[in-house]
Amino acid sequence: MINITKAKKEFKKYVEKYDINNPKIKLKVAHIERTSRIAKKIAKSLELQKEDIELAELIGLLHDIGRFEQVKRYGTFVDYLSENHAEIGVKILFEEGLIRNFIEDDKYDRIIKLAIINHNRDKKQITKNMSNREKLHVKLIRDSDKTDILYILTFENEKLVWESENLEEEKFSDEIYREFIENHDIIYKNRKTHADILIGHFAYAFDFNFDYGLKYVLDNKYYEKLYKRFNFKDIKTNKRFEEVYNITNNYIKERVKAK
Repeated sequence: MINITKAKKEFKKYVEKYDINNPKIKLKVAHIERTSRIAKKIAKSLELQKEDIELAELIGLLHDIGRFEQVKRYGTFVDYLSENHAEIGVKILFEEGLIRNFIEDDKYDRIIKLAIINHNRDKKQITKNMSNREKLHVKLIRDSDKTDILYILTFENEKLVWESENLEEEKFSDEIYREFIENHDIIYKNRKTHADILIGHFAYAFDFNFDYGLKYVLDNKYYEKLYKRFNFKDIKTNKRFEEVYNITNNYIKERVKAK
């Protein structure tokens, strides 16, 4: 049985261990709480059973639990500069036993673990041979997470979110740009600059599994706002950014219109 009220209380208790005045910690607490609510809304839109709606909400609450230790240890959210935050989270929950604070029943452990470990992987790395229910919850958390990340990117402090003093002075790596243009996808480990991370966020659009999140992103003009936020100093980079935006925006409009 899932007691989501108890899980939320345990989450608040857990984050009290960290410096809540740290802007990164504060940002991540808010993101997790919103992602959990979005997961619940998507699950409801799919008319899932109550058990799976609550499970989706719980996974949303746990998906970034490793972020707090990541910030404490390394002072960054950038996985390739520190550790994979999903792997940190799985270790804390399942190797150190924290999961039992959130839910007593262990019958959901495999689903929760797979959802967390796969929520931030590029598509080529997602675990194979999952059951339909496991795949469902992986897709749910991936969509929920991306939806709220795009919300954050439109307005949060540039230094806090991008960990760059001035993203407009950076350039896109040729390899990352090529991957996006050819496949509308990027290999995360190939990112070399903070600007490459920005392209990765545009690639998110092509990885939405359900209509709810993509329509929400379009209705709130997240990609339009994100595009207008940056004017790169390098002319070539700025033209590439315009191309990335147009490809993404046109794809979203066509996909949503087709439904």
